Amino acid sequence: MTKPISFAPAHHRAVAFIILIGTVSLFADMTYEGARAITGPFLGSLGAPALVVGFVAGFGELMGYMLRIVSGRFADRTGRYWGGMFLGYLVNLFAVPLLALAPGAATAAALMIAERVGRAIRSPLRDAMLSHAATRTGQGWGFGLHEAMDQTGATVGPLLVAFILWRHGGYRTGFALLLIPACVAMALVLSAARAYPHPRDLAPLSKPILETGFPWSFWMYCLAGGLIGAGYVDFALVAYHFGEAQIIAPAWIPVFYAIAMLAAGGAALGLGRMFDRFGIVVVLGASLVAALATPLVFLGGFGAALVGVVLWGIGMGAQDSVLKAALSSFIPPERRATGYGTYDMLRGVAWFLGSLLLGFLYDHSLVAVVVVSLVLQVLAAPVLLAVMRRRG
Repeated sequence: MTKPISFAPAHHRAVAFIILIGTVSLFADMTYEGARAITGPFLGSLGAPALVVGFVAGFGELMGYMLRIVSGRFADRTGRYWGGMFLGYLVNLFAVPLLALAPGAATAAALMIAERVGRAIRSPLRDAMLSHAATRTGQGWGFGLHEAMDQTGATVGPLLVAFILWRHGGYRTGFALLLIPACVAMALVLSAARAYPHPRDLAPLSKPILETGFPWSFWMYCLAGGLIGAGYVDFALVAYHFGEAQIIAPAWIPVFYAIAMLAAGGAALGLGRMFDRFGIVVVLGASLVAALATPLVFLGGFGAALVGVVLWGIGMGAQDSVLKAALSSFIPPERRATGYGTYDMLRGVAWFLGSLLLGFLYDHSLVAVVVVSLVLQVLAAPVLLAVMRRRG
């Protein structure tokens, strides 16, 4: 039985906690990102039309962000962070292997949406816990290391499923074998709960803040995150374009996605260290660089698409590391889960609406897709600059 860690220095305990949660995310991402690589064609094999596939993906993502504010507020009010983490991971992870038993498209669709709901329950709680531990290590380094481990799983999972299919295994075989990393992740969650029953104790003591609202800078930062999310092209549309325009062979599409995940993990580590040294200006620079992915992906050939996918991955790494690391400075410790849940909800809704708009524009003009995507992401720059000036 794992015992609470109390003998190690505070810094070492914080690093160990970040690594442990990062390992949970590694195996969790291996599970559900591996599944997401084949959920679309699996629904198609069950007779679902393209409209249903698109609705399930879009509605699942929307629910996966909308519910985060609910779970975040509940955790902050009750203090039951580990209970929410356990429930969230239980639903998030085990909905995947259950797809192997789905008798039809309706059941499969329900399980896919349930997987996103489980992720919504546990994500703001995990981010709040990480922010407490990262107070000892540097927020950028803490979130960057976690994101690098997270993206390692997101790379291995799809490649594992691709190998299963290459070996003539079916979709159901792939879902069934993903039960293994799901069980490993769940066991690690239980171990983390035993070893660190009160993750907030990892942070230095701070004076409680009695105000019930969030500062102006928080809402402006949410606006910036929403603009970036709205303009960020989902990889589903990128992959669709690669297939329609025949820029790369279909077999290369999951390889490009794996490359993007590797870029995301590497960027998260590097940008995290830069953030701890230079501050929020790193968020601004990373956002502007990542915006260049859209014209390269949609208006170029094979080489430009490869560079664009790398930049797209860098942007994803930035959004899940330094953007969240900077957010912690706007939220008092006792309301971290609520703050992260609120930010995720607003950014998720913006991402969903932006994806609908960009998908609509794709059927009419690639140039329009590029222009709108760039404008939305670049508009985040003056908002971030305003936040920087406000904070000195």
